[in-house]
This record gives sequence, structure tokens and C-alpha cells, in this order.
Amino acid sequence: MSVTRPQSVISLEGARRAIAGAFAKATDLGVAVNIAVADAGGNLVSFDRMDGAALMSASIAQDKAISVVSFKGLPTHAWTDLFAGDDESVGAGIPHRPGLVIFGGGIPIEIEGELVGAVGCSGGSSQEDRLIAEAGAAAVLGR
Repeated sequence: MSVTRPQSVISLEGARRAIAGAFAKATDLGVAVNIAVADAGGNLVSFDRMDGAALMSASIAQDKAISVVSFKGLPTHAWTDLFAGDDESVGAGIPHRPGLVIFGGGIPIEIEGELVGAVGCSGGSSQEDRLIAEAGAAAVLGR
């Protein structure tokens, strides 16, 4: 029995593609955001702050990307639905975990069904951040 396992993670080139795709979408929407890409291990691979993006949103973007990989690819906007039918203590307690973000803007990057990283965007509305992060994740795959 092996005591290790292989894990694919997003490369710097992949992260740069995600940043470029997210940057293009943010520009189209007219929103200045911070864009972070984390690998499957939760390590920051790349980060950009658009001119005019809110400073505090920088750490939120990073937390969004890390939140996604920390929960096996669960997009940050999906948390609301999870709490709908759950025990009150989980819904009241988990959002207070340091670094966990449970609103839109964190999207997984999957290649051939494997989670390799995530894009986190912050600076616009929750919906804008989500659209921008989705564009970043799609750009990795050339979409």
C-alpha cells in the first residue's frame, strides 16, 4: 500500500490564463476586481489587482479561491443552498471559520474531472464576481 498519492495542480501558465480570462470579463462588465488563483492544495499561484479595485477585496479574492479547494471544488455561491435544509448549528457556525467565504466569486478549475485549482474574484457584486471567476476558470480550458 502506498503512503502517497499523485495530485495534479494548476500550473503558473494555467493560472495566468485564468487571470487573463477573468480580467477580460471584468473589463467587459466595467468592474475593477482582485483576481486570485489557488492550486488544489490551497496555495496561491497567481494574483492580480486591477486598477481601482478595493484593497480589502484582495484578501477576500484569495479566501474565495482557497475556500473552493478546501471543500473539494464547492463554488462559494453554493453554500446558501447547503444551509437551506441543514441543522441551524452548521449554518450558524461554519460561516465564522476564518478565511471561509460563502458568497459568489469562487469557482473551481477542473480538468478532466479533477480539481486542479480555483479562481477567486472580489470587488464587484456577488453575481459579478461569480461571472468573472467563471470566465477565468473557462479560460484555462480555452473556452
